[in-house]
Amino acid sequence: MGVFYNMAIKFAARMENIKGSAIRELLKLTEEPDIISFAGGLPAPELFPIKELEEVTIKVLREEGKAALQYSTTEGYLPLREKIAQRMKKVNVECQANDILVTSGSQQGLEFSGRIFINEGDVVICESPSYLGALNAFKAYLPKFVEISMDDNGMIIEELERALEQNPNAKFIYTIPDFQNPSGRTMSLERRKKLLELAYKYNVPVVEDNPYGELRFEGEMLPAIKSFDTKGLVIHLGTFSKTFCPGLRLGWVVASPEILSKYIVSKQGADLQCSTIAQREVNKFLEMYDLDAHIENLIKVYRKRRDLMIETMEKEFPPGVSFTRPAGGLFTWVTFPAHLDAAEVMKKSLEERVAFVPGQSFFPNGQFKNHGRFNYSNMPEDKIVEGIKRLGKVLKAMV
Repeated sequence: MGVFYNMAIKFAARMENIKGSAIRELLKLTEEPDIISFAGGLPAPELFPIKELEEVTIKVLREEGKAALQYSTTEGYLPLREKIAQRMKKVNVECQANDILVTSGSQQGLEFSGRIFINEGDVVICESPSYLGALNAFKAYLPKFVEISMDDNGMIIEELERALEQNPNAKFIYTIPDFQNPSGRTMSLERRKKLLELAYKYNVPVVEDNPYGELRFEGEMLPAIKSFDTKGLVIHLGTFSKTFCPGLRLGWVVASPEILSKYIVSKQGADLQCSTIAQREVNKFLEMYDLDAHIENLIKVYRKRRDLMIETMEKEFPPGVSFTRPAGGLFTWVTFPAHLDAAEVMKKSLEERVAFVPGQSFFPNGQFKNHGRFNYSNMPEDKIVEGIKRLGKVLKAMV
């Protein structure tokens, strides 16, 4: 049957602003077996607890089958929310199951944040650069982005205060304080406290996105911004995607009752609830196995891969190319000389069968073209070395 295009279809104005995710498009390349990909934020598949999950799934189906295959509450499976509340203590957040909504990954929490807070033309304040998936979720609601520069300690607080003064219609501050995507940087303890002071002063909520916080390779885990929140202005997003299995699509929102009720209503309108069986499987895994031991194993592997990527970049990249040295998480952020367009570097690197994500789309206003995001968690060590060597050759020729 031929494809029929009806040119008279009138889509919502917001669709003009929504583009396909550059990262999701690049991930299609990872299916080509000869591509060495540093593009996605993918965990290492060989570390997924497949055998344990097989046992867990059989146990859930045998013991809880009728309930596991039925609809359940929007808020999420209560025993799982209780366990999430316990895990939140790792970042010093004291909360109860009733403070938590289970979401379809933290991406759904981001989409709901846009839906709940943003009217067309409202200001969203975010780090520069910031997570592309969040920017795309927010863009659907037609905001204006005000970007705050970062240094190695995160968002520059003086710039943040200036932005809050100048934008009384700012709806929220979006931040990834730990091993930020894409830069790998971590916000210092002092700045976390100052950011919250400013949020209180200007009465602006904070959306704190924390997918990577438990993947710390060195130093002490820092308390979440939410842990200092006495006024209920911080919305904390967490996920099992980076510490467990992304394919289960389970994350969560921790927020004050007034704010959380808006997220719950949004979820009822979006998909009613997360997968009942997936929630019960994760809950059963947490009962039967030690997730912290699993995370320790991830940390050992990812730390080694980060070290190897950074060492190889130091050897193979020409002078004038710099990169961040993250203390955890999944990414390093590479800065090319100002005259180089990362999209051009990417084209040349694809000829060498190496992929990374050009950085321009991580800037909501698209102003910088000479950066790239590199993931070190997904590729085995030999491919990390080979991929960076190939890219080194490309860069030497271009620089």
